Amino acid sequence: MKTKVLVLALLSSFAISTAFAQEFKPQVGFSNEAGYKTNFKKNKAGDNWFISIAGGVSTLYGDYNSDAKFTNRLNFAPQFSLGKWFNPYLAFRLQFNGGSVHGFEKNATFMEHNRYVAAHADLLWDVTNFWAPYNENKVFRLIPWVGFGYAQRFKNPDENVSPILNSVAIRTESPTLNAGILTAFRLSKRVDLNIEYQGSLLNEQFNRIFYHHLSDGLTQLSAGFTFKLGKTDFEVLQPMDYNLLNDLNNQINSLRAQNNELSKRPESCPECKQVEAAPAVVNNYAENVVFFRLNSSKIDKNQQINVYNTAEFVKHNNVPVKVIGYADKKTGKAGYNMKLSEKRAKAVAKELQAKYGIPSDQITVEWKGCEEQPYSINNWNRVVIMTSNGNK
Repeated sequence: MKTKVLVLALLSSFAISTAFAQEFKPQVGFSNEAGYKTNFKKNKAGDNWFISIAGGVSTLYGDYNSDAKFTNRLNFAPQFSLGKWFNPYLAFRLQFNGGSVHGFEKNATFMEHNRYVAAHADLLWDVTNFWAPYNENKVFRLIPWVGFGYAQRFKNPDENVSPILNSVAIRTESPTLNAGILTAFRLSKRVDLNIEYQGSLLNEQFNRIFYHHLSDGLTQLSAGFTFKLGKTDFEVLQPMDYNLLNDLNNQINSLRAQNNELSKRPESCPECKQVEAAPAVVNNYAENVVFFRLNSSKIDKNQQINVYNTAEFVKHNNVPVKVIGYADKKTGKAGYNMKLSEKRAKAVAKELQAKYGIPSDQITVEWKGCEEQPYSINNWNRVVIMTSNGNK
């Protein structure tokens, strides 16, 4: 039985070492699964920013605006936005609106010519990259959003004051609740064409007429361009080569099936010539690794086989095991990486004890942070290395 377990452990180690010889190619700009099922590398502070410049028409929905012709209610509305994408489907932006706004008295007998400004903070949700696989080269994206903000309507000049309601000259302001739909058409790597429809709810007195409505409203249809700043795409986190892992699991399952078949054979065979068994050679040394995702100390399911193999080797050979945690050098500061490598090492040690019953006095735990890098490729150093050596 010891020999079978050792063969499984050595096969696993050999397959992992083969992965080290393969060239690492990060998956950038696309994903194979829906965005919400994919883990993306955290972007830097200066990555994935954007600015938008647009213009269009707006319409105020006040107490008597419906009495006027629709064409008289339309106003020119410029628009400017600044925002950042945190991943392919979630972003935050600040948008500034303004321009002219027309108000009307009863029966549209008098039209006010006013100016207003508004600003709102929005949360954007790209449903095309959320429900479908992410692809930076998509021609069309649908992005609903919600937000809240502030609007101010300036005081009228004297010539725009109603001869009937002199009070309309006052300045008004209101908090706003905003929502809309943004459509983006890709023109190039850094430029999109946008068409956006949005609406705002305002206080009932925003049009300077107090009636019995719950609120005033403002809608806007605009078109413009978005310019992407800094890095424009996202990288998919791939802690391991999943094809290699599947091949490894298939080989292990094949070995187990062979062992099960061998166990069904009789222990002795009278017709067979007796052969003196050669003395077994026990290798009292094994090394396994556990890979971690970026900024994580959680052991992935596909890494459990390495912890299991180490535990089986330690139990069947009654040897101690040394667990050493590391962090990659290009991510995070040295102090943070030291704590991260400590968490990783202790997570593996805890798994060996709690799940596989290895006594704590057989486990030595160390952590090196990012000062020591066991592997030449940066991403591979997000690891814990488990070493068992009964010969030392």
